[in-house]
Amino acid sequence: MPGHIKLVKGAVDPDPTEFLVPSMEVKRADQAKVYDAKKSVWIPDEKTHGYKEGLIESGDLEDPASKCVVAVGHEKFTLKAAQVGKVNPPKFEKCEDMVNLTFLNDASVFWNLKTRYQAKLIHTYSGLFVVVVNPYKRYPLYTHRVCKIYLGKRRNEAPPHLWAIAEGAYRNMLANKKDNAMLITGESGAGKTENTKKVITYLAMVATGSGKKVEKKVSLEDQIVATNPILESYGNAKTARNDNSSRFGKFIRIHFTQSGKLAGCDIVSYLLEKSRITEQQAVERSYHIFYQLLQPYGDGIGSGLKNMCHLSSDIYDYIYVSQGKTAVASIDDNEELEYTEDAFNVLGFNEEEKFGCYMLTAGVMSCGGVEFKTKGRDDQAECEDVGPESFPGKVAGSFGINAAAMIKAFCKPRIKVGTEWVTKGQTCEQATGSVGGIGRAIFDRVFKWLIEKCNDTLIDPTLKKANFCAVLDIAGFEIFEYNGFEQISINFVNEKLQQFFNHHMFVVEQEEYVKEGIDWVMVDFGMDLAAAIIMFEKPMGIWAILEEESLFPKATDKSFEEKLKASLGKLPVFLKPQSKTDKNAHFAISHYAGIVSYNVTGWLEKNKDPVNDSVVEILKSTSSVPLLVHLWRDHPGQPTTAPKDDGKKKKKGGGKTVSSYFKGQLDDLMTTLYKTEPHFIRCVVPNTHKEPGGVESGLVMHQYQCNGVLAGIAICRKGFPNKMLYPEFKARYNILAAKLVAKAKNDKAAASAVLDGAVKMEKDKFRLGHTKVFFRAGILGYMEEFREDKIGSVLSWLQAGARGKASRMQFKKLQDQKLALYACQRAIRSSMMAKTWLWMQIWLAIKPNLKCTQFGKFKKEYEDKIALAEANIDGALDARSKVQAVYDGLAGQKNELSLALKSGGSAVQDIIDKTTRIEGQAADVQGELAGVVNRIKGEKAQKVALEGQIGKINATVAQLEGEVGVQEGVLASAEQDRADKDDQIKTLKDEIAHQSDMITKLGKEKRSVGDGRQKTEEDIQAAEDKCNHLSRVKGKLEQALDESEDALEREKKVKGDVEKAKRKIEGDLKLTQEAVSDLERVKAELSGTVARKEKEGSALGAKIDDEATLASKYSKQAKELLARLEELDEELVIERGARAKAEKSRTMLKKDIEDIASRLEEAGSNTSTQVELNKKREAELARIKAELEELNIAQEGTCAALRMKHNNTMGDLGEQIDNLNSNKVKSEKDKAGLELDLRDARLDLEDAVKGKAELDKTGKLLQGSIVDSNTRLDEMARALNEAESTKKRLQVENQDLNRQIEELEAAIANMNKGKISVTTQLEDTKALADAEAKDRAALLTKFKMMSTDLENLREKLENEAMRKSDALKALSKAQAEIQLWKSRYETEGMGRIEELEGARAKLQAKIVENEELVDVLQTKVANAEKSKGRLGTDLDDISMEYERVHAAALITEKRAKNFDKVLGEWLSKASDVTAEVAASQDEGRNYSSELFRLKAAQDEAVEQLDIVKRENKNLADEIKDLLDQLGEGGRSIHDLDKQRRRLEQEKEELQAALEEAEATLEMEENKVLRAQLELAQVRQEIDRRVAEKEDEFNNTRKNHARAMDSLGASIETEQRAKGEGLRVKKQLEGEINELEIGLDHANKANSEGLKSIKRYQGQLRETIQLFEDEARARAQISEQVGISERKAAALSGEVEESKALLDGASRAQRQLQGDIADSRGAVNNMQTINGRDMTSKRQLESSIHTMQAEVDGMLLAAKNAEEKSKKAMVDAARLADELRAEQDHATSLAAARNSLSNQLGELEGRLADAENAALKGGKASMAKMEMKIRELEAELASTQSRTGEAAKALQRGERKAKELAFAQGEDRKNQDKMSDLAAKLQGKIKTYKQQIEEAEEIAALNLAKFRKAQQDLEETEERAKLAMVL
Repeated sequence: MPGHIKLVKGAVDPDPTEFLVPSMEVKRADQAKVYDAKKSVWIPDEKTHGYKEGLIESGDLEDPASKCVVAVGHEKFTLKAAQVGKVNPPKFEKCEDMVNLTFLNDASVFWNLKTRYQAKLIHTYSGLFVVVVNPYKRYPLYTHRVCKIYLGKRRNEAPPHLWAIAEGAYRNMLANKKDNAMLITGESGAGKTENTKKVITYLAMVATGSGKKVEKKVSLEDQIVATNPILESYGNAKTARNDNSSRFGKFIRIHFTQSGKLAGCDIVSYLLEKSRITEQQAVERSYHIFYQLLQPYGDGIGSGLKNMCHLSSDIYDYIYVSQGKTAVASIDDNEELEYTEDAFNVLGFNEEEKFGCYMLTAGVMSCGGVEFKTKGRDDQAECEDVGPESFPGKVAGSFGINAAAMIKAFCKPRIKVGTEWVTKGQTCEQATGSVGGIGRAIFDRVFKWLIEKCNDTLIDPTLKKANFCAVLDIAGFEIFEYNGFEQISINFVNEKLQQFFNHHMFVVEQEEYVKEGIDWVMVDFGMDLAAAIIMFEKPMGIWAILEEESLFPKATDKSFEEKLKASLGKLPVFLKPQSKTDKNAHFAISHYAGIVSYNVTGWLEKNKDPVNDSVVEILKSTSSVPLLVHLWRDHPGQPTTAPKDDGKKKKKGGGKTVSSYFKGQLDDLMTTLYKTEPHFIRCVVPNTHKEPGGVESGLVMHQYQCNGVLAGIAICRKGFPNKMLYPEFKARYNILAAKLVAKAKNDKAAASAVLDGAVKMEKDKFRLGHTKVFFRAGILGYMEEFREDKIGSVLSWLQAGARGKASRMQFKKLQDQKLALYACQRAIRSSMMAKTWLWMQIWLAIKPNLKCTQFGKFKKEYEDKIALAEANIDGALDARSKVQAVYDGLAGQKNELSLALKSGGSAVQDIIDKTTRIEGQAADVQGELAGVVNRIKGEKAQKVALEGQIGKINATVAQLEGEVGVQEGVLASAEQDRADKDDQIKTLKDEIAHQSDMITKLGKEKRSVGDGRQKTEEDIQAAEDKCNHLSRVKGKLEQALDESEDALEREKKVKGDVEKAKRKIEGDLKLTQEAVSDLERVKAELSGTVARKEKEGSALGAKIDDEATLASKYSKQAKELLARLEELDEELVIERGARAKAEKSRTMLKKDIEDIASRLEEAGSNTSTQVELNKKREAELARIKAELEELNIAQEGTCAALRMKHNNTMGDLGEQIDNLNSNKVKSEKDKAGLELDLRDARLDLEDAVKGKAELDKTGKLLQGSIVDSNTRLDEMARALNEAESTKKRLQVENQDLNRQIEELEAAIANMNKGKISVTTQLEDTKALADAEAKDRAALLTKFKMMSTDLENLREKLENEAMRKSDALKALSKAQAEIQLWKSRYETEGMGRIEELEGARAKLQAKIVENEELVDVLQTKVANAEKSKGRLGTDLDDISMEYERVHAAALITEKRAKNFDKVLGEWLSKASDVTAEVAASQDEGRNYSSELFRLKAAQDEAVEQLDIVKRENKNLADEIKDLLDQLGEGGRSIHDLDKQRRRLEQEKEELQAALEEAEATLEMEENKVLRAQLELAQVRQEIDRRVAEKEDEFNNTRKNHARAMDSLGASIETEQRAKGEGLRVKKQLEGEINELEIGLDHANKANSEGLKSIKRYQGQLRETIQLFEDEARARAQISEQVGISERKAAALSGEVEESKALLDGASRAQRQLQGDIADSRGAVNNMQTINGRDMTSKRQLESSIHTMQAEVDGMLLAAKNAEEKSKKAMVDAARLADELRAEQDHATSLAAARNSLSNQLGELEGRLADAENAALKGGKASMAKMEMKIRELEAELASTQSRTGEAAKALQRGERKAKELAFAQGEDRKNQDKMSDLAAKLQGKIKTYKQQIEEAEEIAALNLAKFRKAQQDLEETEERAKLAMVL
């Protein structure tokens, strides 16, 4: 996946920081970027379709029409201001949210994403959605470590990431109890499917993190992984950009429980690309499953997949799947088949389902091999071979049906005409398309069935589903070179999703504006795309027109295009085609992502996607594959018998088109999305080469446009996209107006002061909200520019001050140096003067004789004392170090205890502060103990009282449990009654639904009858108009009729015949109404065929006459040609014999040449004799070759002459045939003209006769049909009235039942509430009792521990008193010694007072110096002690180092030995190398000799080649001579042919020999070159090896010399160190002996300290035990609190569920009421429609009577016209033209009559069907209704009895409810008491806590006491040491 990394088990997840946040180095580099706020701009780059950064030199960016000059490097560009965009400041470089950019132009958006992607940051926010770029590399972005980063974080608290969106959706679902959806879109290859997997993975990790894990149960993620192989095999294919592209959209809903736990998952698929099953592009491939079935792994499945599925091993046998690529390098089809098989087994598919799926897939694959052929002249498709090994047999075998029946259904499907089934012939094209339609339909249904099966495994029925988080993975907007039906469907989906995004985005944005309280007028940005969507969805929109055209059988793509342009051509979003890649595009649409040109070719067929119903019926009824029968269960097919359930619904959508089904799915999806909280994820393909870090500008910008990124940013520009919190704004822009900000009362006033006072910005550019400042796009850049100017001025001021300060400091330094020089000069002058000063000389002479020089004696005494102290202090230091070690251990334990105390919740600092008061509170402990005892007595009393209360509560609980049991029994009976009522309601609802279906069906039939009636009225009106016109023409026709008596008599005869036929037809009319239209059509076709046959017969007669004349000519020519052919045959026989002889000679020559060649190869070319033989043979070959060429030339001449003759004869014949054809055409034209005239005359006469007869017939038929329709309408009205009455009665009963059910449900809900409250009270009381018992036990343990602590404290006090007395004794002893020394000092000092008084002033100074010297000596002593310690450690280190060096010396000795061995090995290798060099030199010499030999052979071959070339030239000359001789007259054809063949054979043999010689020559040359190259390579290799060996020898020598030197130096140093170590060791042994004496003294004191330490440790253990008990009690209390909180949450959840159930019931009731009202309205409408129909019926009857009267009048007029026809003969010529016009009009009337008759036939058929259906359905429905009424009456009686019982039970329930209410009141009182008791207990708990705190204080005091005792111990030890020193 993009961004995923696979870890080894146990390994640590890598750090993902560099892939989430830019590093500090990157940020510094971005901030250091060159930027000019006023000049830096972006301009478009035409080469890369991206953008370049430059500096604007002139132009105004604010004016879009102005020209701007931009400099990019040394180039300058002139562009419009609209094409130039500003560059964002460096602060916004690699911005996490692109909406925060101050300049939101396309270039800035592209640059931000490009820089982030190249810095390995693939996630970027853009407003509401996150943009994910495919990295084409694995980054550690989806590990458990990353999951912890985003877990529980808000979006703004973590870097951009896909999981931040998923986390927000999950938390939003839990918080708001609302469904959430994540919409993932993008092009193919952008990583949509992988990102979908990652989102699901995160939700699975988060949702399964809490709760107990169930063993041996697969997680949701594992289940989806198990479904992936199946869905990818059947739904993924190779495309031009992606080898594994999902060709369907999916909507995955992940369900959760109320607490956020996973409850299951389901998948909904959209728009499977079915066209890919039968068609693929050259670079694409069909679905993977087709190619997996042929893999070797399938042989091990069952008895072998290929055998079971009737498949071969060659993929190219199957046309459907071999039109493009058949193999993909990145996909192993064999391995994928293994995964698919495992997935089938894991998901629980049984063998029958699995193999059925495989067989159907193989059958679809084999459908492409079914071929049809045309037989006969009617284009009927047929398939002859239907055997089991043919493709039809394989298809039928895979489908489990009969092959012959299947082929018959494809070639001659059955269709229903009226009430009869007829067969329809199919052409080859139609039959092939029908096979493809069946294949696509089966594969589509298999895919949908697989998704259903997967959903069954992904849903856990045991968990209750509360909400879901959904993921929509669907293809993005597509603009291809050719855009068809699939593209417009996908683009319409994206249009709807983009509108949804626009609406949601700005709704959220504007809600924030309103929340912040800024001035804003709400805008609906979702309507920006309404024009295109309305064009698609309106009644005469694209989808409606496509549906309408798909229903018309004669509709074509052209008619669809014309209808689109006529209906939508004036809309602004419907444009002319603008595609450059598709010149045949028909129209274009302006989408949000751009203008797309569409080609409508094949849309109607794709939308219909028809299937052959006859084939479907065979698949349903005869297939032996159960899965196939299951897949077609909802298709009606062609049942041979009528279905039994006539009253029920028909098929559920068998006649649906693709667009209607798709639109229904889309509407459901959008409805679901509008009910959810959406989140948006856009996936982007950075480049087409799959290169990490590579960015193709044009590709990325195209996806930005199609994904809606740019549209979303455009919406942001209209608002305030840049927001900043007040603290951030104040921290960043405080520098602009520091004084005004300091005076401001709050942050909002500070922001207003900055913007209004300092910046003086316009009010429209910003808004001040409650917590944020809002800016228009681009304003933050202006603020940054203003801030930078301000910072520049401040920095210049700081720099000026700093430079002034530095200059002043330098001046002061120089001044001080000058004054110091003056002081030095004065001191030097004074010293020079003192040298000559006498008093100074005297002082220098007296100074050595003064008594103050006895200082050395005092120094010696002090040094002795220091030595003694040093001797004793070493032992003391050792003792101290041991004590210090013990102290460090105790300190560590103390730290652990302090940490434990901190974790327990008490502050250690408070304990330390309280320890100082422990000595003064020792006496108060006894009093506190007494108080504690008193408290314990009081607690015992309270405990007794509580036990009594608990007993009472237990009694009440038992009573309540009994009542609860009674209520549960009542509840069970009520639930049983409710279930019975539910069953009754369901049956009533089913009956109501059935009645409503009947009503709607009758309404449809009534509407169809009304439409037919309207059509008949229009036809009648047209007939009346025609009759009026005929009456006007009647006067004119009277004269013509007088002249046409003969025609009239014939018409009378015809009329008589027609009347007889009419009477017969009227008798058979009801039986043949459905077949009339078919018979008339057949009659017209037959009459047309008769006329056509007559015409053809006459034409054939003329042709026969013409052909007879030509036959004689052709016979003569044929005789001549036959004679010529016989001659040619004879020549051919002769030529064949000559060719046979030539072949024999050729074989003989070939054998001879082969023998010669073998001899040549054996003998070689070394001797001169062989060379001469070769020359002779070559001469013979050249001669033969010349003869062969001559024969070739002669043969070509003869062939050319024959061709000339043949061409001349054929040209003559062609001219004769052309003349005959021209004459024939002329005659046919004349004949056709005459026949047309004759036919027109006959047709005019027949049409006039037929028109009159048919008008009479139609009138009577109309009358009869109207009467029948009236009777049917009356029956239908009665049936409707009866149905309405029954429906009303059922509705009343339904309302009563609903009311009773609601009452029962309310009672049940009240009981449940009471039960829940009682159970919660019981649990609470139990929990309180348990808590009290635990508290009591904890208090008892605390009391015991405190008593033991008190005893320990007393012992400690006694020990401390003893130690204090010992310390006082030691102190008094030390003071006595001090007094002794002081007295001695005073006596000796008094003796020397007189001597020291004179030098007192001088000694004071010396004393000061001595004191300093003493300090120095003390430091030296301390340093000496430290040096001793260091020497000891150094001694240890030296000993360790000696051991290490000794070991190293041993190792070096071993290494020296090994080195000697290695040296010997290298010497042996060197000898081997020298031997190899000698051998290679020998080989080189051999190669050189071989080279010379090959060169000699080459020279000989070259000489032979020259000889051959010369001989070839001679042969060519001879051939020319022979050609000349042939031209003069040569041999016969047969001899030449023989020679030619012989020469050809010799020529070929010579050519072969020549080629072999050239080949051998080339081979020898190649051998020589290879030998030379190999020789050079061998020499180079030898030289290289020798050089390498010499280098290795040199290196080893150098390394060995260095190693020896280093070993010698290290040995010398080791020896010196060893001697020094021995010396130091002796010195230290003496010091150790001295220290052991002091150590004995320290051990005694240490033993006493250890005893006290042990006591303290015991006390500490006890305090630790106390602390652990307290912590345990606290943990138990917290667990009880958590349990109570969970119970409360569960109760609240149950309450919410009950509310939801109540709301659902109320909604169902309201819906039922609305349905009832709708049904009443529909019944009323039907009644009004019936009334209107009755009135229209009466009007029709009156109009029919008037028409009959008019027809009778016309008959009378016709009789009168017959009498007057004789008089009109004179005017016939004058009215001939008018007669022709009237005849034309009559023909049109006849056509209209035919159409009317057809319509009447259809109407009568429909009426008959409706009548039959109404009679059958009405009777059956009436019988069923009567039966149901009886059943309902019986049920009503039973329900009344039950309701009576229920009423009694309800009264009992109400009585019990009152009792429960009273009990509830009592429980409430008890609860109040318990709450008071709980308050008291809480008070007690507080007191206990106080006691615990006091105990902790006591422990702290003990700890302080311990520390003080330890300090006293250390002080006493120091005193002891001092005493020992003194």
